Amino acid sequence: MSVQIAHISKTFQHHGVSQTVLDQIDLTVQKGEFVSILGPSGCGKSTLLSIVAGLTAPTSGKVLVNGKEVKGPGSDRGVVFQQAALFPWLTVEENVMFPLKKKMPKEEAKKKAYEYLAMVQLSQYAKHSPHELSGGMQQRVSIARALAMDPEVLLMDEPFGALDEQTRSRLHEVLEKIWIDTKKTILFVTHSIQESLKLSDRIIVMGTRPGRIIDEIEVSFPRPRDEFRKQLAEYEERIQKLLKSEIDKVVKEEESYAAGR
Repeated sequence: MSVQIAHISKTFQHHGVSQTVLDQIDLTVQKGEFVSILGPSGCGKSTLLSIVAGLTAPTSGKVLVNGKEVKGPGSDRGVVFQQAALFPWLTVEENVMFPLKKKMPKEEAKKKAYEYLAMVQLSQYAKHSPHELSGGMQQRVSIARALAMDPEVLLMDEPFGALDEQTRSRLHEVLEKIWIDTKKTILFVTHSIQESLKLSDRIIVMGTRPGRIIDEIEVSFPRPRDEFRKQLAEYEERIQKLLKSEIDKVVKEEESYAAGR
């Protein structure tokens, strides 16, 4: 299922002052493609993902999923946030089953929940409460819950940003295997250049104030990519220069504003 982001702009009003967060974003994500959105803080990455999810309305432009305009949340799109957002009073199994119970009989929902818990290697923790799991394990439960709804598009907003490096690396492997096995279309927001290079078919680099696309980078190396570290380092340097230029621009704007007060 393809995602088409067409001329999306978003402006917020704050104390009577308009602030344009996104300015004329155009992007098409093909069916089965893994695309990362990378950029400095404040460039509107999460706002853009929220618009695709149908959780935030754009000021102008539209999002089409498989040719149908997004008007709100839908079962064709699963969302995984930075925080796991699990129901603490439900078990792991029940959390994954929760969005399924209205769609199918309980036993069928349970079977499906175990299928996806096995996919994220957590079936043995099905009866545990979320607070008994580590942060990385809780995030795997969130991924299982999103996948259990069988969305054609998986939207991920910095899902591993709060985790330690070792756990994050492990979850990269889990997510990569899930993507290869399921062929889901994935739109992935991240701050990490290395994370985007490891996982993505294509990286969308965004600039800030206002948020806009400043570059697109295709990463065509086969997976796993450990043997291509030298080539990936060249991509990393290119992206770092792009982001440094954007951050330097913000710093100069702040200095100018402070001097003029």
